[in-house]
Amino acid sequence: MLFHPAKNPVELRVIHLNKNQEQRREDLMEATQGKAALKQFKKTMAKKAKQALKVKTKNKKKHADDKAQVFVLDFDGDIKATAVKHLREEISTLISAANKGDEVVVRLESGGGVVHGYGLAAAQLVRLKDAGLKLTVCVDKVAASGGYMMACVADKVVAAPFAIIGSIGVVSQLPNFHKWLKNHDVDYEMFTAGDYKRTVTVFGENDAEDRAKYQEELEQTHELFKHFVNNYRPTLDVAKVATGEHWYGEDALKLNLIDSLQTSDSYILERMEDNEVYALHSRQKPTLAEKLGLAQAAEATLSIAVDKLPDALARFDLNSRLNILK
Repeated sequence: MLFHPAKNPVELRVIHLNKNQEQRREDLMEATQGKAALKQFKKTMAKKAKQALKVKTKNKKKHADDKAQVFVLDFDGDIKATAVKHLREEISTLISAANKGDEVVVRLESGGGVVHGYGLAAAQLVRLKDAGLKLTVCVDKVAASGGYMMACVADKVVAAPFAIIGSIGVVSQLPNFHKWLKNHDVDYEMFTAGDYKRTVTVFGENDAEDRAKYQEELEQTHELFKHFVNNYRPTLDVAKVATGEHWYGEDALKLNLIDSLQTSDSYILERMEDNEVYALHSRQKPTLAEKLGLAQAAEATLSIAVDKLPDALARFDLNSRLNILK
């Protein structure tokens, strides 16, 4: 695909959710009511579809007046926002194929992570709005910190009642081993060019000036975060919510962090009533070894070998000692 070299190909799968749901409904109806009831149901639905097509043809609606299509994307974020690798591919495909006015629903789950990773992920969502597409973000469990940075871009943010929302803040923590190294007579040397190339370090001695500069950098990042949120949710009282705190869905709604309470399943089913809904999933194309299961088998064998290695070494050590005693 667009951003991946030939050595790391990515494949895109498109699922028509309306058809999937219809098939499941028919399977359940056949199992619970029998084939005769299913046959009658199909006849009724076919008749309704035919009538709807006649009305559409009679009115001669232009494409701009047709039902907007809805596309569903998933983003399950880790601390590095590595899922953006596939998100950017899916968004690029949508921008080139979708029509203005179509809706993109992003099912977002993330507790946040590195600033540059989630900054890029949020910028990818901005591309959808710039292309004239309506953006809705659904949060079932958590959209905190960098996750909320992404969510706030949306035209509409929908969250489950107990989803964790907010955490508009910045955090950084690290251990310091300077005293331990000093006690063990280990010197640590670091060479830099530029007054602030390094401030606080893990192994060096940190002074008040180092800590003050590092805190200043965190505050600057926080200000950028608050400005970004305020830009996309101007009615939000950013000063009130940008404390690093998080809230559950109902309280987040009162604070205007989200727009409505609803699970992603419920929202998508509603959209399916009047629109054609498609889910897009991209993934790294599996190698031949992965298709045959060889990669998984090799990984399992290696895991077993690693687990048994301590026992094998212990037996070897015991045998060596016995031989020496002989």
